[in-house]
Amino acid sequence: MKVLQSIPFMLASQGGPSTCTCDLLQGLYDNGANVDLLTSKCSNPMDRNLGEGSQWLKEVDMDYRTPLALSSATDKYLRETEYDIYHANTLWLYPVHAVCAYARKTGKPYVLSTHGMLYPTALAVSSWKKKLMGAMWYNNDIMQADCLHATCMAELEYNRKYGYKGPIAVIPNPVVFPKFVNERPAVCSNVSTDGKRTIGFLGRLHPIKKVENIIYAMNLLAPEIRRIVKLDIMGKYDDKYELWLKDEVKRLGLEDNVEFVGFVSGEEKYQRLQRLSALMVPSAQENFGMIVPEALICETPVYASLGTPWSELNDCHCGWWKNNEPETIAGVIREILSLSDDQLCEMGRNGRRLMEEKYEQHKVAVMMQQLYDWIGNGMKADLKPDFVFL
Repeated sequence: MKVLQSIPFMLASQGGPSTCTCDLLQGLYDNGANVDLLTSKCSNPMDRNLGEGSQWLKEVDMDYRTPLALSSATDKYLRETEYDIYHANTLWLYPVHAVCAYARKTGKPYVLSTHGMLYPTALAVSSWKKKLMGAMWYNNDIMQADCLHATCMAELEYNRKYGYKGPIAVIPNPVVFPKFVNERPAVCSNVSTDGKRTIGFLGRLHPIKKVENIIYAMNLLAPEIRRIVKLDIMGKYDDKYELWLKDEVKRLGLEDNVEFVGFVSGEEKYQRLQRLSALMVPSAQENFGMIVPEALICETPVYASLGTPWSELNDCHCGWWKNNEPETIAGVIREILSLSDDQLCEMGRNGRRLMEEKYEQHKVAVMMQQLYDWIGNGMKADLKPDFVFL
């Protein structure tokens, strides 16, 4: 059985869907699955495609035209190849529609990974454009998919609310353990060299991330507590939002407590995560999100808002899953500062253990292979994997 996955962009700079799709494809390839990935070539000399040089990566010329990314190169590849199952990633760009439409035209089954793009907060961004594109192509592509892929139960529910009534497979994003991210020693310190504990945010600087709530939480701390805690804000994206955050830091007199680090990636990203006492994820709404597992494999505890699907932070005692009000976040910061290094390290080890047992790259790839096998064998009820919900 031969499977074609697709994604409009596979750029290293984009993270998110690009990263988790690359990790899944490599896991599938390592497991011996016959799966290719179709994407466009990278046209930015300052960027690169993830998975470069991999046998599974099939790149076509970057010929995207109009904001819809119309692409004759994508159409040509589809016409000149043949697969048993098609699997499109993301929404709202023509190459995704092209794969779905071609599968229907040739009578082949197709899977659609929505990557959180049917969440209400995601749909609210450029909502009129998405309504128009939905009417043009995507409502049909979604509703006629043989199966949708969601990364968590919350995403499943939002996909249902959008109107999809077919099977939905809940398969998490795969977690890769880079070779340079070693387990921390039995005795470790979460105190920075200047005597302060450092908490951090890492991700796109976008209003949906609610980074200001961490800043406001810092402002709620008593002066003697603020003296021993530092916030590193790592990431770029929306320049206007970043400037507003910096203005808020100045307005509140928190310049000594908050540092804007900028974009970080690769080994530097993991080194910074390992140095944190905790990662803070206060997003209003978030899909699976790779930054939480990336912190946990570094044995760094995580605070995440109730808008994320990370109740396991509480269940496995590796962080805090609470609302994202500044008062609540301030309480979490106080607790972080009250814990001993050994207690924080134990929480970190719990988090890494959770990632190893449930989310490791090749274990997740096996789940996707089981989904493909079920679809390829006629989607019989008695063969349905437990993670598929009808």
